[in-house]
Amino acid sequence: MATTEIRITGFGGQGVILCGYIIGKAASIFSDQHATLTQSFGPEARGSACSAQVIVSSDPVLYPYVTAPHVMLAMSSDGYQTNKDTMAEESILVYEMDLVKPDKHGPKVKTFGIPATRIAEELGRKIVLNIVMLGFLGAVTGFVPQEALRKAVESSVPSGTEELNLKAFDKGYDYGVQLKKEKAKMTV
Repeated sequence: MATTEIRITGFGGQGVILCGYIIGKAASIFSDQHATLTQSFGPEARGSACSAQVIVSSDPVLYPYVTAPHVMLAMSSDGYQTNKDTMAEESILVYEMDLVKPDKHGPKVKTFGIPATRIAEELGRKIVLNIVMLGFLGAVTGFVPQEALRKAVESSVPSGTEELNLKAFDKGYDYGVQLKKEKAKMTV
């Protein structure tokens, strides 16, 4: 039984909930897994704390709430600070390196940072930050296959933005593949 608990944090307007939705869709529709999504956000539409919790499993998910995430994706400093102590002892932290400055974690926590906002701006739309992060997350964790995530992105974003969002996904994914190669060389 392989189960992965994921917490995505940020603020309203960053596409946190969409990111969680895409992960769940990729797992359950395009990858023959089971998934649940719960979400939390403040009363404001934009700018308030926001989080999505996703559980991906090879077996049916009987309890939909994340208790100790194996993976945390942090797109804001506040989201990271609020949730950093909930991570499992052995976990992966994926963060937006221009917005989040992670604390020192235990030796079993792997950390991966990406300048996702800068990459999104280079693509011409800062709003695809979440999709850059999603591609990066897919590359460094591997819990949902790349092609399943791409299909979920393509079928979940607004009509007419598919090409831009797939470029954003690919940029994030490629950055993650390269970073993993670099980290592997450093540990040899």
